Amino acid sequence: MTENPLIVGLTGGIGSGKSTIAKQFAALGIVSVDADQASRAVVEPGMPALAAIEAHFGATIITPDGELNRPTLREIIFSDPAQKTWLETLLHPLIRDWIMAQLQAADSDYVILESPLLFETDQHKLVDTVLLVDVPVALQLERASTRDGSNKEQIQLIVDAQMPRQEKRDRADFEFDNAQPLDSLAARVLALHREFLLMAKNKT
Repeated sequence: MTENPLIVGLTGGIGSGKSTIAKQFAALGIVSVDADQASRAVVEPGMPALAAIEAHFGATIITPDGELNRPTLREIIFSDPAQKTWLETLLHPLIRDWIMAQLQAADSDYVILESPLLFETDQHKLVDTVLLVDVPVALQLERASTRDGSNKEQIQLIVDAQMPRQEKRDRADFEFDNAQPLDSLAARVLALHREFLLMAKNKT
């Protein structure tokens, strides 16, 4: 990879299909760094952040296997903004460091940073251009509740906590309508891939 690679931010709300789009780019040989993976990596058993979370929230935040009890933590932070702020203050710098290391190690013509909270965090400062995967909110609720086995009210709380859909659309450089037929997906990703290749070439 070049010393100054093009970094494409890939974002979208819960249930929008970001991961599906990232897999399409991976099939074209493009490395994707997943911010969700970063958020899991920094709270694995034995990591200092997990110990800090347990000390703050209590033992019930840890499963019998020693893992982070994510459903319990999610309920706490989405009902208490102060706790959400505390958690973000702890984790965001650690997540950013992990992401930076992965981006620097990536070896493809450009690299994708897949992040649901690209705009809500300072991660947007790491990227050169932003691709938003967008679907109507009703479709987000349907897809996410089916995928996660959660009720739509719980998913709605997550949607409400993220940046409003229109604001994301206003800030994105590219928009991928993921409500269109599935059989059109590969061709539309390929068109974006060619555009990003050109941008990467011009950047270097």
